Amino acid sequence: MEEAAGIGRVWERFSAWLHGVCVVTFDLELGQAMELLYPQNIRITEKEKTSICYLSFPDSYSGCLGDTQFTFRMRRSVGHQNCPFQWDEKYNRDAPAALQRDPAHYYGYVYFRQVRDSSVKRGYFQKSLVLLSSLPYSNLFHTLLQLIAPEYFNKLEPCLEAVCNQIDRWPLPETGLSLSLPIMGLVLQVKIPNRSDVTETNAVLIPQHEEQLDSLNHLSSVHQLDLFRSFQSILMNLQLLWELVLLGEPLVVMAPSPTISSEIVLALTSCISPLKFCTDFRPYFTIHDSEFKEYTTRTQAPPSLLLGVTNPFFIKTLQHWPHILRVGEPRMSGDLPKQVKLKKMTKLKTLDTKSGMYTSYKPFLHKDKTLIKHLLKGLQKKSPSSTLSALLRKHLYDLTQSFILPLERYMGSLMPHHSSITPWKNPPQVRPFHQEELMKMLEHTGPHLSSSIKGDWMGLYRRFLKSPHFDGWYRQKQREMRERLETEHLKVICEANISAWIKNKSEVEIVDLVLKLRDKLVRAHRQHLPISAASIQKLKLHIDAVISSLPDDLQSILHPN
Repeated sequence: MEEAAGIGRVWERFSAWLHGVCVVTFDLELGQAMELLYPQNIRITEKEKTSICYLSFPDSYSGCLGDTQFTFRMRRSVGHQNCPFQWDEKYNRDAPAALQRDPAHYYGYVYFRQVRDSSVKRGYFQKSLVLLSSLPYSNLFHTLLQLIAPEYFNKLEPCLEAVCNQIDRWPLPETGLSLSLPIMGLVLQVKIPNRSDVTETNAVLIPQHEEQLDSLNHLSSVHQLDLFRSFQSILMNLQLLWELVLLGEPLVVMAPSPTISSEIVLALTSCISPLKFCTDFRPYFTIHDSEFKEYTTRTQAPPSLLLGVTNPFFIKTLQHWPHILRVGEPRMSGDLPKQVKLKKMTKLKTLDTKSGMYTSYKPFLHKDKTLIKHLLKGLQKKSPSSTLSALLRKHLYDLTQSFILPLERYMGSLMPHHSSITPWKNPPQVRPFHQEELMKMLEHTGPHLSSSIKGDWMGLYRRFLKSPHFDGWYRQKQREMRERLETEHLKVICEANISAWIKNKSEVEIVDLVLKLRDKLVRAHRQHLPISAASIQKLKLHIDAVISSLPDDLQSILHPN
């Protein structure tokens, strides 16, 4: 009876955070198999189930005794890509690029446990608890898993049902607000930043009972990783990697575990913030993925893709990729951990044994030695990893900002002047983008004149203008500028003297005006334009006044009620 009720439930608030919860187990006959899906009414295809099963276990799990956490990202099946919530569009408009909901992919947050168990034929208990979501909240969901998974592995399904019911009572994810998320006797106090936030307010776990004071935790954010831990062995090549990511170059990260591969890939996607990462990325990828042939074929150039792998088989199948980063197990010490070396692609045969950055790419910019000095100083002072991560994040943010600000200024110069916006004509067009005009402007205002980092900035801009990230950024800017013009036009109309304008106009012209104004109201609502409620009300009164000036027969057509 309870199950039937569960199937009929909408689970709207739960679905705002998670698509579902999966349990993947190891079956002696089937291999990885889906043991449980919750809620029971979750819509998921057989192809998606198969992918989740393979992605939920480490590729070489014989060496993963104990508990392992990692992240994967996979394509949704066609027809399953639309989010059912109307507020999704508003959420994506308000959220920073790195936190927008992804309707075409699932993020899988995995907690894998492998322990010796003599009661099992193979001698091991092997199981994964997976949270599926379209939200890239890796820090929040992995913290949730640390609370939920150990409890689930002990108490099984009743525990999972209780957790899902709690999540279904959470407030909807909304930017700019502090949200209280009760879970298993604790309260996660989180703030999802909005677009205007550069840094985030800390998320704090508040215990509901005194005896839980020892379990107090602090989350730095809903999504940010420990950048220093992720980049510790590749710091000497960070400038080069930033360029490769900025330009959307195909890059493979070969790591000893899915934890390391997924952390590095996710850290790399965030290293060009606040620029949106517009190409595909797979934090953990296996030979069983449906895209395996697509990514390993030699008949065409590799796609713009960041790929994280652990299986040594990829050493041969991905040799034709232009940039390969091979990392080993992390080693922390008072000095900078051993850095991976830059190696030419001709030395690829040594890839299976030696860590390194294998590429023929020559960076446009020089290394920033100041950053390395600051990090070394922090290590010597035994600064916490969070401090070093904050230093790294600020450096990468400032680097991307110094690169993108001149482009923003040029795009701003293409906007028509406010004085050219008149109420009774369509809003003026944005001036066309001209690459050579931009390059001339960059010569006099580019970062090469002010940045401490030297190099061929102009060459980097030329290459960037051909990249998928420029295309994504440019489309977004065009959309924002068009919406700004629409907003300004609406404001000008609200302040206009409509009754004076319609005095000498024909009925046809007046009816045409009413239809255009109504269309504007509909678009303003659909696009969530930043128009005040007072202005909207004023415009509605304008429309009513115009209609009332027409003969009764036309009034009844335009005002059927």
